Amino acid sequence: MRIAGAVRMVVAAAACGVLLTSCGSGDGSSAKNDGADSGRGKGAGGAGSDRSRAADLKRIPDVGDRLQSKIPKDSRQVVAVYGEDEDSAKSTVVLYTKSGKADATWEKNRSWPAHNGKKGWTTDHHENDKRSPVGVFTLTDAGGVLADPDAKLPYTKSDSMQAPHYWPKTHWHDFDYVIAIDYNRAKGTPPNDPTRPQGQAKGGSIWLHMDHGSGTSGCVSLSKSGMQHLLRTLDPKQHPVVVMGDKANLKA
Repeated sequence: MRIAGAVRMVVAAAACGVLLTSCGSGDGSSAKNDGADSGRGKGAGGAGSDRSRAADLKRIPDVGDRLQSKIPKDSRQVVAVYGEDEDSAKSTVVLYTKSGKADATWEKNRSWPAHNGKKGWTTDHHENDKRSPVGVFTLTDAGGVLADPDAKLPYTKSDSMQAPHYWPKTHWHDFDYVIAIDYNRAKGTPPNDPTRPQGQAKGGSIWLHMDHGSGTSGCVSLSKSGMQHLLRTLDPKQHPVVVMGDKANLKA
C-alpha cells in the first residue's frame, strides 16, 4: 500500500485542479445515487448480478474486432462499459473474468448500472469535452478518500482526492473509492497524479468512481458496492483492463 504522505504537496495541489476539470461535476445535479447492483436492458450490457457461464463466450460480448484485438492476451479480467448511445450519459458496467491461464472462456461475474460523460462518448477525447474516451485501457492503480477496502490494486488513501464541498452534496462522495483508467496518465502513480504524457489538451484523470446519479465530466461511475467489488476483485496478476464506449463504437 502506498502512504498518502508520500504524495508531495505540489502534486496534490495540481491534482486538485485536474479533478475540477475531469471526473467531477459542478452542474448542480441532485439526482439520487441508486447505490445498488443490478442488471438491466438486453444483451451483454444487462448481464445481471448472478454469475453465469456460457461455453461459447470466447470473446467479450458486443465488442468488435477493432477493440477486441487490443485486449491483451494475458488479461483475465475485463471491465466492459457498455454506453447506451454516443450522446447518452447512461451505461452498464459488466465484469468478465477467466478462471486461469489455460481458460479461454470468459465468465460474466457481475454487472451494475452506471454513468459516463454527461455528453456521451468520443474517440478523440479532449479536456473539458464532457465525453468519455472510447477504447481499451489498463487498470493499474486505485485509491480514494476512504481507507483501503482490501483492494488488490495498489491503493492510495488521500484526503487530496476529496471532492470540493462547493459541489452539490450528491457529489461529495464521488471519490471515496477510485480506480484510475490508464488514459493519458503515468502508470504506477496515485490516481490523482497530474502527469499527462500526451499533454494537457488530451485531458486526463479518467476514473472509475462512485456514482452521484447522473453523468460525469468524462469518468465512469457506479455504486459504492460495485466499486468495493471491483477493488477487491481486480488483481494486477490478472492484468485487468477496461473496454469502454457506446454500443456502436464498441461493435466497430
